[in-house]
Amino acid sequence: MASPSLTSLSSVLNQQHCINLPRRCSILTLRFFSSNPCHFSPAISAARIVCSRRSFGRSSASAFSHRFSRSFSQSQCQPPVSIGGKLSEIPALHHFMPKASAAVSDAAVSDPHIDSTTLSDVLPSGRIYHETYGCQMNVNDMEIVLSIMKKAGYSEIVEAPESAEIIFINTCAIRDNAEQKVWQRLNYFWFLKRQWKKNVAIGRSQSVHPPKVVVLGCMAERLKDKILDADKMVDVVCGPDAYRDLPRLLEEVDSGQKGINTLLSLEETYADINPVRIAKNSISAFVSIMRGCNNMCSFCIVPFTRGRERSRPVESVVREVGELWKEGVKEVTLLGQNVNSYNDTSGVEEVESGTNWKYSDGFNSIAKVKNVGLRFADLLDRLAVEYPEMRFRYTSPHPKDFPDDLLYVMRNRNNICKSIHLPAQSGSSSVLERMRRGYTGEAYLELVKKIRDIIPEIGISSDFICGFCGETEEDHQDTLNLVKTVGYDMAYMFAYSMREKTHAHRNYADDVPENVKQRRLTELIETFRDSTGQCYDSKIGSVQLVLVEGPNRRAPETELIGKSDRGHRVSFTNTPIPDRDNNDVRRSPKVGDFVEVNVLKSTRASLHGEAVAITKLSSFYADIREESLACVNTA
Repeated sequence: MASPSLTSLSSVLNQQHCINLPRRCSILTLRFFSSNPCHFSPAISAARIVCSRRSFGRSSASAFSHRFSRSFSQSQCQPPVSIGGKLSEIPALHHFMPKASAAVSDAAVSDPHIDSTTLSDVLPSGRIYHETYGCQMNVNDMEIVLSIMKKAGYSEIVEAPESAEIIFINTCAIRDNAEQKVWQRLNYFWFLKRQWKKNVAIGRSQSVHPPKVVVLGCMAERLKDKILDADKMVDVVCGPDAYRDLPRLLEEVDSGQKGINTLLSLEETYADINPVRIAKNSISAFVSIMRGCNNMCSFCIVPFTRGRERSRPVESVVREVGELWKEGVKEVTLLGQNVNSYNDTSGVEEVESGTNWKYSDGFNSIAKVKNVGLRFADLLDRLAVEYPEMRFRYTSPHPKDFPDDLLYVMRNRNNICKSIHLPAQSGSSSVLERMRRGYTGEAYLELVKKIRDIIPEIGISSDFICGFCGETEEDHQDTLNLVKTVGYDMAYMFAYSMREKTHAHRNYADDVPENVKQRRLTELIETFRDSTGQCYDSKIGSVQLVLVEGPNRRAPETELIGKSDRGHRVSFTNTPIPDRDNNDVRRSPKVGDFVEVNVLKSTRASLHGEAVAITKLSSFYADIREESLACVNTA
């Protein structure tokens, strides 16, 4: 007579049963049905597990199936026994059920959005190769991605795509040229995947399996359908607000599906994630303080690929900068699509009405602010005070968000670089109106005058678009005149490239011929070069405080190079000089030192001089104040 346990197991295995899971895991059922992989006896069959997916919510059914399978496999099948043997040695259903229950409970609390470490023992480790196109914001985003992947068990980064199991390409959708470069790279990555066996055989590839290709960033959101339809070229498409979901999306690929999440968020800032710095041992770093853009300029795709503005809490930014200071970073660039519209309402008990939001004089915006919290000037002042030996820059601002208090903070804090990026886009008021920029050419020039009145030593850079919809020769001449009048230190200049989904794409005709765009761009570049040379020439004979970044590529054995407060590249001969904070002991400058450099000559893009002394940032400006007071007293 069979034992009760054998009778129970036999009855279970000869009919289908379901175990209902808790509500969060009700997407799964465990079905036991008859099969023959193990040989307990002719009358007994082992159980197999089938996980059926319906809708995932925020739990990962696939993660559960892997974990349950591993738990189940640990219950080893017993060797064959005879009917007359000790049937009590045969495992009954209750031997399996505790492990199944444990797996179910574990799956019920697993959430890849908030605890990626639960996936680290599920996902196979793989080497990562990454490429980034576009702005500094994309560079910072890639550092966030690498942090998320490291927490999920992917910690090894390789220098060549041929050695990677996962290839990340972080994309830019601002201009067509950037997108074309991405498509070219995707074609090559597709070749590595499609011809993987052949590539391994001839030594071209060293990956252990065909690489998974992941498209990130703005292009992922804008062209997600086209990318996924591109003949199995891409495995995962992930937008800028969905990077926490990457481990789960890669897991979907393991189960034969394509992973996609391009949902935009009103809240995601990745404030709790400590980025993995791509540039190791660097003395400069980027820190993202806000995401998204509300400006809705008619030529710009950013609001549609990055979403609405949201700001990180001040405390999280201060904390990240503090960690960078401990790591030896001497210069931080604060990042945001519209960085000076920063507005942290999270820690303010009584927020002001948005009607009190102050714009630059003569500027306006179609986007209205609901509540006013801690603004960009508050954050910048806090950082400057807490880290007096660290330099701070920021990009990219909008001209509308330069109220007077921000300008005075920049003037009064020596460690806030005297450099402002002030994107004009055009010098023509009619073109600016079609661009929906919220100002006229005259208002822009008034702002430049105010900035220079408050901060006389300021350096100004800009962005310009040539050949925007409806631009005439007169409009183009207005832009050339603006460049001559302002005298920029640096500028980014491009021919207009219409982007789908933008206001211009829906309402205007791209009616300036390409050859005219290119001719106007050439004229603009020539005008800029003529005026920028005067900015650099004016520095001859001055002493600049230079943060040393490394050897000068043109003379790596004998010269060092770095940036001045205004962002100018300054090179100098590498010789021992006095260290003013070490009793004037002479030594050669090294990366991360602040060096006083007497400028002797200039080009249109750089300065060259003689190193005078190694100093500290605060000491340099204290000496300048003493000299100024001495001059006043003498007079």
